Amino acid sequence: MLGGFKMVQVAPSILSADFSNLKDDILKLQKGGADYLHLDVMDGIFVPNITFGAPVIKNIRKVTEIPFDVHLMIDKPERYIKDFVDAGADIITVHQEATTHLHRTIEMIKSHGIKAGVALNPATPLKTIEYVLDYLDLILIMTVNPGFGGQKFINSVKRKIKRIKDMVVERNLNVLIEVDGGIKLDNFREIVDCGVDIIVVGSGIFEADDIAERTKMFKIK
Repeated sequence: MLGGFKMVQVAPSILSADFSNLKDDILKLQKGGADYLHLDVMDGIFVPNITFGAPVIKNIRKVTEIPFDVHLMIDKPERYIKDFVDAGADIITVHQEATTHLHRTIEMIKSHGIKAGVALNPATPLKTIEYVLDYLDLILIMTVNPGFGGQKFINSVKRKIKRIKDMVVERNLNVLIEVDGGIKLDNFREIVDCGVDIIVVGSGIFEADDIAERTKMFKIK
């Protein structure tokens, strides 16, 4: 708490950054107090877009010590876990919908000494991860359909966020709740009020003239 307000952790998504000037943008995020860098890896199969892979992340690691929150929006992510660990990931999040043996994939991530998360698309019910909650460090609730930045927040998903928060509290679990998609200055407070620990913000940060200052504006509820 700070001055009666709740602090929320901010994970800027570099998907919305200027890739011709990526180092400078990352340093601005660092100046603004970004808690994580959210790195969206897309394969053109699980989602209809292609972004970047482990080699790019490995090079970004040379630029900053901000923890890397690597979001694998790829089919069969278990094939590439070690590659992203070696590239410098601090958290690897996989989609429940993308891997057949979810528990095995979670255990594979944690065997490398880093944190494991599971992401759910907007239409995927919470019951699909009920039996792996005890093994997770992070739950990522998608508030847009994954694949592209700049989409509008799906308001009905707020009920889902509140329910997963209740489940975590009821079980007394040490699990962070993260949300990703359509988060802007005009809606992030009501989203955080649902029980969110980390917000992923893309265009809501990078559309600003002053990236560092805009990052700070998301830090306090």
